Amino acid sequence: MQIKIPYGNEFLTLESSNLPIKAILEAKFPPTDRSISEENIINRALIQPISSPRLCDLTSELTKVLIVISDHTRATPSAVTLPLLLSEIRHLNPTVIVKIIIGTGLHRSPSEEEIIKQVGRAIFEHEDIVVHCATSMKDMVYKGLLPSGNELWVNRLVDWADLVVGDGLIEPHFFAGFSGGRKSILPGIAGKTSIMTNHSYPMIAHINSRSGVLEGNIIHRDMCVAAEMVKLNFILNVVLNEQKKVVAAFAGHYNQAHIAGCDFIRPYVEKSTIETDIVITSNGGYPLDQNLYQAVKSIDTAAHCVRERGVIICVSECRDGNGGKAFVERFRRAGNPQEILAEMARIQPSETLQDQWQVQILAKAMCKARIIMVSSRKNAEDIRSMGMAYCEDINHAVNLVLSIKPDTDGILVIPDGVNIIIK
Repeated sequence: MQIKIPYGNEFLTLESSNLPIKAILEAKFPPTDRSISEENIINRALIQPISSPRLCDLTSELTKVLIVISDHTRATPSAVTLPLLLSEIRHLNPTVIVKIIIGTGLHRSPSEEEIIKQVGRAIFEHEDIVVHCATSMKDMVYKGLLPSGNELWVNRLVDWADLVVGDGLIEPHFFAGFSGGRKSILPGIAGKTSIMTNHSYPMIAHINSRSGVLEGNIIHRDMCVAAEMVKLNFILNVVLNEQKKVVAAFAGHYNQAHIAGCDFIRPYVEKSTIETDIVITSNGGYPLDQNLYQAVKSIDTAAHCVRERGVIICVSECRDGNGGKAFVERFRRAGNPQEILAEMARIQPSETLQDQWQVQILAKAMCKARIIMVSSRKNAEDIRSMGMAYCEDINHAVNLVLSIKPDTDGILVIPDGVNIIIK
């Protein structure tokens, strides 16, 4: 038997015939109905929005509309959603001025090629597109205090606009519960200080800051209030299947439509915990496996299943390298992951460091299990310097682990660790 593990735009094949496979955890969405196009699915959602008037009615007498879209690190099919959103916005008001802002959060700015891939060449050439820069305080406006006491600074284009629209993707998120909805604002187009404090040590360490949890999630709570503060008037969020095709769309009120989307995917992505001492996972391929920083998401999923002193094998192409010097350097400087966590715990929320949250989550996983990264050879030095092991071939990695743990009770495979919620 062969098991396909997503890797970049392709798959790595795990030769599992002679392996003690305990279970395979995969999201299972309904088969795609080929008679219904992605455009039709999205248009149905726009025509019948949840807890909101139609977008064309909201914009019928407005002058300026701002659309917030995901950046290159997400699989959001903006090339499909944006033309339909723009058509709906201009349906009753063809002269309305529209700006599209790419919600990068603290990620690097996308290249021109990445923007074209994200939105399509026609929109790139004919629409007004702005790339958010969280570190440019001259572009920020202060909106008030969040429930956590943190300040909310966001891109001042929210004040330029008469109406703000979010375009996003709903999938499990390892500390915000789910992606999409309110995340268009925080972290999408928020200022650096607001993102850092939202991702501070105590916020990340909270018991409810985990995948699939919204109730009692203090990170989610701040994000929702941020969306209300900037009047995120309308969202269009989609759900993708394993082939990254749209299987459902939810439009309307930023929170009610988002909750409907989260409720839709739960039955397909929630899985009961299966404990074992060897877990194989991946980030589901490109774009989420484009760097080591993003790979932490699937590692976190695996960490909920692996036993103490077990092994996690994470398959991630990382074509874009490590994702941030600060992320790698903190591991290089530290003696061990326990010391990293102790250091993070001493940092005040207002002094949160760049990429600290990802360091915190990875260090926690490393305290529990050994991590082997199956990745591009160019990442080997960074991986080893962070205290993880490197392997170029997945089958070699598995054989290595089995030689270390010959008495294992079985291997758990989670082909797409980002798209699974462990209950």
